[in-house]
Amino acid sequence: MKKAALPLAIALSLAGLTACQTQSTSDPAAVEITDQKAAFEQFSQGFIDALWIESPTWALYSGFHKYDGVLKVPNAATRAGTLAFINAQQTALNQFDPKSMTPAMLTDYRLIENLLGEMKWNIETFKSWQWNPASYNVSGGFAQIVNEDFAPLEERLRSVLSRMENVPAYYAAARENIQNPTIEHTQLAILQNQGAFSVFSKELLDQVIKSELTNEEKALFANRFNKVSIAINEHIDWLKALEVKLDKEGARSFRIGEKLYEQKFAFDIQAGMSGKALYEKAVNDKNRVQSEMAKITHKIWDKYFDTPMPKDDNVAIKQLIDKLSAKHVKRDDFVDEVRAQIPELVEFVKQKDLVTLDPNKPLVVRETPAYMRGYAGASISAPGPYEKSSNTYYNVTPLDGMSDESAESYLREYNHWILQVLNIHEAIPGHYTQLVYSNESPSLIKSLFGNGAMIEGWAVYTERMMLEEGYGNFEPEMWLMYYKWNLRVICNTILDYSIQVKGMTEDQALDLMMNEAFQQQAEAAGKWRRATLSQVQLTSYYSGYREIYDFREEYKALKGEDFDLKAFHEEFLSYGSAPVKYIRELMLNK
Repeated sequence: MKKAALPLAIALSLAGLTACQTQSTSDPAAVEITDQKAAFEQFSQGFIDALWIESPTWALYSGFHKYDGVLKVPNAATRAGTLAFINAQQTALNQFDPKSMTPAMLTDYRLIENLLGEMKWNIETFKSWQWNPASYNVSGGFAQIVNEDFAPLEERLRSVLSRMENVPAYYAAARENIQNPTIEHTQLAILQNQGAFSVFSKELLDQVIKSELTNEEKALFANRFNKVSIAINEHIDWLKALEVKLDKEGARSFRIGEKLYEQKFAFDIQAGMSGKALYEKAVNDKNRVQSEMAKITHKIWDKYFDTPMPKDDNVAIKQLIDKLSAKHVKRDDFVDEVRAQIPELVEFVKQKDLVTLDPNKPLVVRETPAYMRGYAGASISAPGPYEKSSNTYYNVTPLDGMSDESAESYLREYNHWILQVLNIHEAIPGHYTQLVYSNESPSLIKSLFGNGAMIEGWAVYTERMMLEEGYGNFEPEMWLMYYKWNLRVICNTILDYSIQVKGMTEDQALDLMMNEAFQQQAEAAGKWRRATLSQVQLTSYYSGYREIYDFREEYKALKGEDFDLKAFHEEFLSYGSAPVKYIRELMLNK
């Protein structure tokens, strides 16, 4: 196993570098900052280089392909090596003085500090490597190599060939690691590892046969391919037996409890408040949004009903939403309709001059690959900053695996209006746009180690911003459905905290989502499943959205007549995917 080598000399030479330079200037403080800036930039690059040796699959996803052929075996020795890497990097990082850093430097410092802290916490405290079988799946890295045209086919196939060698040992280590797992994560692991055969397929072998690999390489490829197939099937069989055992004897709870939740929230969200405080803020916002929905319902009730409106506003809102939700795309046209709406969003953003879109950065709408299904119905797979010109994929799961009843429920949830909001969120000018800008950030640290709350928050922010700018022609039905969607974001936070910390039951969760957030049964059931499989991530949407929207209003008041929405968006996005609190500091301290 390769271990990361830390460039400690960078940190150790800092004092001498500063002292030498200081003698030749009349402004020692300025030179100290300049010297520290150069040293910190050198450290940052060394840190990234070492991290990719330590985490080659992460490097691959980020578009750095030097170590594509390396698949690390997740055993005790690898964890020990990771901890040694973390400790050494923390020692080097501690040589710098945050108090003398510029705001931009300090942001990168805090991002590296947080990343290292979270990596250590995950291994030593959270220990999901023991109880989450779904964390073991080799498919994604292989799919990235096979499906992305970043290098000649033969070069990519040789990386696959090399990488396949460790697959049997990888799954053997996974089985050794898994102790006291949850049944929910075990079931997800079965589903997603079954999807691995969409990657290790006959089509891949056909590519190899037709390629210009040598006969020896082709024979070795076929041999390792067979061993991979056997290893994955063996692991699936083991997981299925484990599922039966857990179902019979009982399993660990998926709930992580308040202490671990608050620790994970601090690392993941970086919002300057606790998970509990955000939960309480969400409860207040839920009541406000329901009030706005009631106003719209009172306004347009007679347009859709001949009967008197119910006295209970929530009952009336739900009835109106149910009525409107019947307007949706046909089941078989779902993916095609998503694809058709993207050019319309591009045109609106251009007409309103909201943010510059780069026509040279492709967005490809595709059906969600099989190995990625079972978690979310729509998602973005974006290239990293090392391969900025590669495709961004908008993954949309078709409904062919659903029953007629489930499909209808799903389509009513993503009805005529909400499907448009979804496409704003995932694509234009949401995730796709933000991630394109993030790759252009002059700070590789800010691009690579993005904050989930900022990323999700931006996508949620754009939904409201687009409607404020006239998307949907201020149609009350569009605003009602937007509020319904926004209420889902708010209730994601309430749901996540309540389930993981307060012990909310499935019935209570479904009641919240269906009767207070007005969601369809299929969506509510899917969200319950997601909330049992993840922790904290569901709060990132609301947390980031509130921070961004509140900061925009603060910035608008500060600038007065000089405020320009497009300029605000482009400057905000120029800082990569840093936490909103840091972007705010950078923009206010220019």
